[in-house]
Amino acid sequence: MKSSNQAYLYALAAILLWSTVATAFKLALSHFTPLQLVFVAVSTSIVALGVILAATGKLHLIKRQFASRPWFYLQTGLLNPFLYYLVLFKAYALLPAQQALSLNYTWAILLPLLAVPLLKQKLRKSDLTAALVAYLGVFVIATNGEVASVRFESATGVLLALTSTLLWSLYWIVNTKDEGDPVVSLLLSFLVGLPFILVTLLLTQSLPSWDLKALGAGIYVGLFEMGVTFVLWLVALKKADRTASMSTLVFITPVLSVGFIAWILQETITPSTFIGLGLILTALALQQLLPQLKRLRTKTAPALTPEN
Repeated sequence: MKSSNQAYLYALAAILLWSTVATAFKLALSHFTPLQLVFVAVSTSIVALGVILAATGKLHLIKRQFASRPWFYLQTGLLNPFLYYLVLFKAYALLPAQQALSLNYTWAILLPLLAVPLLKQKLRKSDLTAALVAYLGVFVIATNGEVASVRFESATGVLLALTSTLLWSLYWIVNTKDEGDPVVSLLLSFLVGLPFILVTLLLTQSLPSWDLKALGAGIYVGLFEMGVTFVLWLVALKKADRTASMSTLVFITPVLSVGFIAWILQETITPSTFIGLGLILTALALQQLLPQLKRLRTKTAPALTPEN
């Protein structure tokens, strides 16, 4: 099989698995508190990533990468998994899955905006246009379509979902300075973050129960939100002829996710979710397409000469 075809298979497998995790979050949160779920999922992901690194002969890189930049991994471990997943799971506990999913998807809109002050990147008109469209979608979803009355079903849940996008964007901005193996870096972030999760859990709550159904849901989240799926996506990007062709496939994820939410959780998908998610996906498309159209116009525009 050609490498490019393998890339699409890996990418589609990753997208299919990521599409199920919003449903898995809600199922797991019916058994665990958000903090307990973070503990179970992160512990699972550490084991899974460790096995993957052992199978690929990269375990020896863990000590080397951490010793070279311990402060860096302290930052990434606090952001992800500790703060990000704690805030995200709390948002899912307070909101319908369809709302939390849609609001969390705006991180890709926020990321280039934060890159302007933090990475000194230039602000593009396309990013501003995308942000306006996306956050209009956020407003429609957050008010459950009652835009005129500005009435929120759970203002705290909405705030937490939007805060999760800030934390995730900050994590990726910090990661732009990472020069190590990405799977090793993810494992190190989880290894550093786990003690913070465990200490917070012991001080404020109790360890999760050993109910098999509950653990199964938590383990699923750890494997297919945090661990294995991330590796599948990295392999897809490595094998792809063009990274851009892979990134466009991500647009399938929220659509499939809403389908799983309706099918498994039996949530009635509201018109406001369809409208808001449509606006967010439109914003993501504009963010990618507008710069390409601008470059295309620049290439095809006739050169200015004294004659014209």
